[in-house]
Amino acid sequence: MSVAKKISYQTYSKFEQINGEHPLKSRIPGAHIAYQARRRKDGKVRFFNFELAQEMGLVEKGHPSQLNADLEKKILETFSLVIINDWDIENNKKFPDHEILPHTYMATRYLQLQHPDKLGRTSGDGRTVWNGMIEHNGLQWDISSCGTGGTRLSPACNINKKFYQTGDPSISYGCGYAEVSEGMETLIFSEVLHQNRFKTERLLGIIEFEKGIAINIRAYPNLLRPSHFFAPLKQSNHTTLKQLADYYIEREIRNKTWPYKKTDDLALKYDQLAEMVTMNFSSMSALFEDEYIFCWLDWDGDNILMDGGIIDYGSIRQFGLFHSEYRYDDVQRFSTTILEQKLKAKYIAQCFVQIADFLKTGKKKSLQKFKNHALMKKFDKNFEYHKNLNLLRKIGFDELAQKELVENHVQKVEKFRKVFSYFERSKSKKGIYKVADGITQDAIFCMRDILREFPQLYSVKKTFLGPKDFIEVTKSSYAKKADLKLNPIKVRQIRKFQEYYVQLLSTLAKKRKQPVDNILLEVIMRSSIINKYDRVTGNSISFVVEKITNSKPKLSPEETFQVTQNFKFYQSMDPDKISQYSIADQRQKNLFNRLAGIVRENRESL
Repeated sequence: MSVAKKISYQTYSKFEQINGEHPLKSRIPGAHIAYQARRRKDGKVRFFNFELAQEMGLVEKGHPSQLNADLEKKILETFSLVIINDWDIENNKKFPDHEILPHTYMATRYLQLQHPDKLGRTSGDGRTVWNGMIEHNGLQWDISSCGTGGTRLSPACNINKKFYQTGDPSISYGCGYAEVSEGMETLIFSEVLHQNRFKTERLLGIIEFEKGIAINIRAYPNLLRPSHFFAPLKQSNHTTLKQLADYYIEREIRNKTWPYKKTDDLALKYDQLAEMVTMNFSSMSALFEDEYIFCWLDWDGDNILMDGGIIDYGSIRQFGLFHSEYRYDDVQRFSTTILEQKLKAKYIAQCFVQIADFLKTGKKKSLQKFKNHALMKKFDKNFEYHKNLNLLRKIGFDELAQKELVENHVQKVEKFRKVFSYFERSKSKKGIYKVADGITQDAIFCMRDILREFPQLYSVKKTFLGPKDFIEVTKSSYAKKADLKLNPIKVRQIRKFQEYYVQLLSTLAKKRKQPVDNILLEVIMRSSIINKYDRVTGNSISFVVEKITNSKPKLSPEETFQVTQNFKFYQSMDPDKISQYSIADQRQKNLFNRLAGIVRENRESL
């Protein structure tokens, strides 16, 4: 064996562990359906996330960001597959033995509101299978692939009472395929959010087939969702629910993400699980609200991970302004709004209080009995705590300053937050109107702009902005003349905004025994990054992906990786994480400039 082949074998052998086997299959038989799978031909690697692959141990540290023949072959052998689904079995389809893979792949069961059955008996992974689990540096990773064939758990199967052949053109989602554009949107958006310290699944790779069809490979340390628990809960299935809870807790302990001390008391662990979900979802919903992240949270807990991490980018947006009236139109129903996400998150936490009690007593009580549980009060308290922290961070205060102000001067923080919300939530007199995929009402002020510009202007002038100047800095492109008309209330709020802002600076300066100018300079530096003028929105992501996928000639996997890396560094809003990007190639430079232009044009949109 040559040296080159030795290196190749040592580097890529970990892919062989990803073969459909997963502890959920044996530990929780009621939580999945197992499907045989066969190799899918004619696929090409469109994208591979070299950075994530190193983090997962699939390639060695320092591996070049380039595909070679051995690596591409390994990716295709591992992930280019299609399940032998219920339609194939019903129609007695036969496949050559050499094409059939040795292990089955699971489609997991979870609750989904799209299904006629509201108990989760027919719902779950409709076009996704779990490829398996690997461990690297003490961290276990789940890997799943979307676009591997239609399962019996898809909404189409259960609404129309029939199985579908994979690729059936008469049905969209139910056909079991995914698209390159879906994968690219997940890739770009998740990498940007990950760069900015959001918890999120990430895209490991895209395998492309004819006509833009794809398998999109996703990874995260634990891909379980609240909806996985809610299916057995709704069915009063204590056995499966207990198996899930025990497995999840063990997995979190092993991954060192369980926030509690070691104990053998199972009842205590179930209470801790409920508390952990409460804390995760209260802080997550506060963060989403403050960062204008639209995530279609609902009672089924389907579009979110157990730790509040983002999954399923088909229902994720980041708004440029606080478009709090936006609702997605899903034909049969409208989505929740950003402001309603808190209530949905609290409902999910309440369900886990119910789950803990059910697991401990063996009897499922009404959810209403836990409406006033101590953890519900803790949810509200933690939500408010993080709302205050988030605002102080957006102003530009570092973590120590945030903690000092929230813990010792919370009334001053909340005074500013109240007036900040007055502007943030101001809506156009135009009212609610239809947009391409739903309804909305325009926000008329861009709070990122005033948070970025005010400290710089105050540092130079040492005086407050006049009402007209304040409005000029803060107004959004959606605002009409009637929206911006000054009145006594608006003038008073403009004065309060600046007074309370400077009061926070002065309070911290006094605590640190420093001149206010020192605090102001630090805030200016941090705020200019946090509130960067160019910030991606859901609309801009769609246009960016369209530009990338339509590039002529088509970008190579290496070029796509490089574009993604540069774009996420360009979109870094973290002042504590230095991100630099350099683009030597002229083609990449031209493309990057076009992408940056798209972001600027859509910076205030949905």
